[in-house]
Amino acid sequence: MTPDGEDVRAADGVWFEPLAPGSFLNRSASVFGDRVAVIDGERRFTYGQLLDRSRRLAGALIEVGAGRGERVAVLAPNSHVLLEAHFGVPLSGSVLVALNTRLTAEEFAYILDHSEARVLVFDVEFAETARRACDIATTRPRLIEAGGEDDAYESALSSAQPTEVPVPDERAPLSINYTSGTTGKPKGVLYHHRGAYLQALAMAFHARLEAASVFLWTLPMFHCNGWCFPWAVTAAGGTHLCLRRLEPAAIWRLISTQGVTHFNAAPTVLTMLAYDANAHPVSHRIRVCTGGAPPSPTLLERMDALNIDITHLYGLTETFGPAAMCEWRPEWDELPLADRARIKSRQGVANVISAPLRVLDSDGADVPPDGATLGEIALRGNNVMAGYYRDAEATERATPKGWFRTGDIGVMHPDGYVELKDRAKDIIISGGENISTVEVEQALCSHPAVLEAAVIAIPDDRWGEVPAAYVTLKDDASASEADIIEHVRGRIAHFKAPKRVEFGPLPKTSTGKIQKFVLREAAWAGRDKRIV
Repeated sequence: MTPDGEDVRAADGVWFEPLAPGSFLNRSASVFGDRVAVIDGERRFTYGQLLDRSRRLAGALIEVGAGRGERVAVLAPNSHVLLEAHFGVPLSGSVLVALNTRLTAEEFAYILDHSEARVLVFDVEFAETARRACDIATTRPRLIEAGGEDDAYESALSSAQPTEVPVPDERAPLSINYTSGTTGKPKGVLYHHRGAYLQALAMAFHARLEAASVFLWTLPMFHCNGWCFPWAVTAAGGTHLCLRRLEPAAIWRLISTQGVTHFNAAPTVLTMLAYDANAHPVSHRIRVCTGGAPPSPTLLERMDALNIDITHLYGLTETFGPAAMCEWRPEWDELPLADRARIKSRQGVANVISAPLRVLDSDGADVPPDGATLGEIALRGNNVMAGYYRDAEATERATPKGWFRTGDIGVMHPDGYVELKDRAKDIIISGGENISTVEVEQALCSHPAVLEAAVIAIPDDRWGEVPAAYVTLKDDASASEADIIEHVRGRIAHFKAPKRVEFGPLPKTSTGKIQKFVLREAAWAGRDKRIV
């Protein structure tokens, strides 16, 4: 009821429209219809064409049995196909399931079965794996192959009736994003239209996207739906510059030739770029958002020298990507570069549409904002998942007392900024002292020969467990175990320094995160517990 006693339901059509990210494409097609929306190799589509193609995809999906509430899986690199799916699948009333391109056929089969996908759209590059996955899966989705001599995808679009199914409920499922499954089976994280709409606006706001923006797709579009940037860039009317493979030389070439203004990437990708042979200071400021692990101050300083501005974000698949960011204050510009880099490595504060972050102790109470007391980071708000698909028990475990528990350990600083210290399982307790692996890793990465590093606990007869470092050196650089340990000892307390250093490439996920669990499994092999 209104204050005057009027039944508000009579005015629903005037003051309320369901929030749905697909509406951004309609607006941009109207306002920027003749401007280039997508560059994918030699192919270019305007916003008017992107809307038409997305509507035709919706029509094609409905023709083969997908529709209201059905799941449509898409296996494709960062291409126009996957971008169109972010609009065309919801326009059909279906739910998008963007697949991690680096999974095995067996893993794809599990996701197809768990999501009960009605259709699988796949790029010709993954044809063999896609067909094998369907042979393994119980589900028998309709297959639509994109690319190649017989391009079924383009044929379907050319003959389909352009369609747009209205979104009746902004809380309805938009997409299902499967976690990387580093332990146990992957869980399907349910995104709703409302959350994606608001998160996209938050990303456009914080990244300062506009119609002149050229956004390079270095972040996998399948990862948290590209942190909602398919919708964010479209809302701003910017240009999507697709990149099928993550190659540093190609990124630097596109930066030089296409006027790239924005991209997103994990710190490990930034490290690749920073020390690539083609790296050079660019003539215009490029805005980059990074997340997945705290970037080291050394890396932040290097990127600043290349005229690349880094914004550190924090979030999870369960929070539509970045729920927090290191909001920059202008007065910090006057600080020495090393101090600016140290501040930028914090995760920061809630983004503009998130509820304030909390750091909770074991009893669920807020820890003091002293920058020292450790607790678990907890989140809630419009950009938190609707739950795990077909897993009410896991949903309940993850959201006690109305707050999503991240499993990440951090501190609350006096200024209200959160700083991540570790995953709960990554804290090392050595001789009764807590050691943050993140702190040790940042000290390691400040060594001039170190490209990247990971630190885990390994068993020790005297101290119970001690830190061990796994290090990748820069090309043409050299350093001994003793050199590395001595360097770290010069920067942090001696007891925090690694007791052992191993050199070589580090195991990583498809999104560039270092897989510490692989290192731990080897270090603790033969033991029934990984804590002493």
